[in-house]
Amino acid sequence: SPRYVAGPRLSDVAGLSSTEGDPVPRVYGRAKLGGTLIWATRPLEVANTAVERAAAPSKGGGGQKTVRTSYAYFANLAVGLCEGEIALVRRIWADGTELDRTAITCRVHVGAATQAPDPLIVAKEGADAPAYRGLAYVVFEGLPLADYGNRIPQFAFEVVRPVNGVAPLVRAVNLIPGASEFGLDPTGVTVDLGLGRTQGANRFQLQAASDVVASLDALQALCPNLARVAVVVAWFGDDLRAGQCTVAPRVEIGAKATVGDTWRVAGLDRAQARSVSTAPDGTPAYGGTPSDAGLARLVAELARRGLAVVLYPFVMMDVAVGNALPDPYRPGALGQAAYPWRGRITCDPAPDLPGSPDGTAAAEAQVLAYFTGAEGYRRQALHYADLAAGWAAVGTPLA
Repeated sequence: SPRYVAGPRLSDVAGLSSTEGDPVPRVYGRAKLGGTLIWATRPLEVANTAVERAAAPSKGGGGQKTVRTSYAYFANLAVGLCEGEIALVRRIWADGTELDRTAITCRVHVGAATQAPDPLIVAKEGADAPAYRGLAYVVFEGLPLADYGNRIPQFAFEVVRPVNGVAPLVRAVNLIPGASEFGLDPTGVTVDLGLGRTQGANRFQLQAASDVVASLDALQALCPNLARVAVVVAWFGDDLRAGQCTVAPRVEIGAKATVGDTWRVAGLDRAQARSVSTAPDGTPAYGGTPSDAGLARLVAELARRGLAVVLYPFVMMDVAVGNALPDPYRPGALGQAAYPWRGRITCDPAPDLPGSPDGTAAAEAQVLAYFTGAEGYRRQALHYADLAAGWAAVGTPLA
């Protein structure tokens, strides 16, 4: 006959406490709070049964069969934080470890005077479920407890509540960095390092699927009247002499395998594009130009959020340390200033210097080469104009 083995079971779940009469904190700015349990259900028990059979003896008959049952527990609970109305809960820790909020179900109620009851509490308590108006709280739905010894962990919450000031007056922002291959992509992208190893390319937080989504969530929570976003997108110039400067998209490094998106800008793939220069410490001096596909997804995400979008093509000067380029500001000298401001692009020699073509047809020809050359600034502007026209054709026009 089979042998039955049952794992440990719980009659109750210990952990976070609730005390009648606890004061309700009031937060100004940013604070880390522990919270107080304000609602919970009995833990949900899930049984998992597996059948094991021992190896058969050498002569006849099968091995003994063992039926093992293990139990997993999940908690539904609400944790009160502080007096509302807050802007957001930025991070949550459980037993000192930050929670990945994309891997669990939790909802933040900011403590508005008109907030509705949480749907889980309504489902459990009925139509008379409390809304806890004026109290900021977090609801966890089906929180797995195995990592915490089958008990409710000790929580900590980073709460942000801006004081009255400039935030409600903000109507428009520039979204940077404009130099990041996948930093503007709302979809998660990873780098394949080989041998089964991966590294995030655009996710370095645990609140959302990508950094730009987490940033936009926080931005809209802090600036509720935000209406317009200018998305900065960088290409790279390589010379302060207008007649010699090319403007082109670049990548951080030439060899990089990615999952989630493949870098491509203006018809160039990673193998065809030039890499940015290397800083003295050996790292790329800039992030690369944002991928066209990721940029399209960002524009769609901003439109979904009700934000008007302005596209801001930008030129960054990738003139490396120790270069040997003739300096238009020092005729006869080699070595232009490293990583200069794009506003320093000029005719050669620069105005007010001996031999400068400033104000002549020769200067006009140099400026014309900068704009209309095969790798001129005009190509960048027209590329993003074409992208914008395509987005408008599918219902996502720019502002």
